[in-house]
Amino acid sequence: MAVADSDAAVDFEQWEPPSWDDVVRNHSARVYRLAFRLTGNKHDAEDLTQEVFIRVFRSLSSYTPGTFEGWLHRITTNLFLDMARRRARIRFEGLSENADERLQGREPSPAQSYDDRHFDADIQAALDALPAEFRAPVVLCDIEGLSYEEIAATLGVKLGTVRSRIHRGRAQLRKALEHRRRLADQLADGTPAPEAGARPRGGAQAETHTDR
Repeated sequence: MAVADSDAAVDFEQWEPPSWDDVVRNHSARVYRLAFRLTGNKHDAEDLTQEVFIRVFRSLSSYTPGTFEGWLHRITTNLFLDMARRRARIRFEGLSENADERLQGREPSPAQSYDDRHFDADIQAALDALPAEFRAPVVLCDIEGLSYEEIAATLGVKLGTVRSRIHRGRAQLRKALEHRRRLADQLADGTPAPEAGARPRGGAQAETHTDR
């Protein structure tokens, strides 16, 4: 049975839980994408994705109709926060002999591939520098497109807490990316961008003048 993003309208008495293969096939690309934005690197994202599907595998039989995508968001984000708190890499114990082969089938859509290629390295680095409790709601809101209410339900916190964390996280991102704004202003004025490690013209004289 294929898994829809929302199965809230399904008759509970007629609803049957999806197979694990269906879940992996339909949702692994999305879970991996969120995991990568949260962790900031391929290795941890793969570990987190696999840990998510371990949790799904163990809980699938008891899942009740609701928003399946929201359930996956909640599992992924909470596992990431657990990982960040204990500061240890997640180790994956295989579900089966061919689990890795099935997980490798998470091919992103052309639109997702474009977004991933053009997701600026500076932005990802700034996200990585955020504390985990700020990074998670910012990623869920500004990248995954969840509402504040959905984020509150995903993280299990109050709506005011979500608003505060997103506000503070965005403020830290703006501060971290301030150099990009200055560079854009320079380019708009026709000023060449400085090369890495380059010193201003007359730098030695300027330093001497300053010391006087």
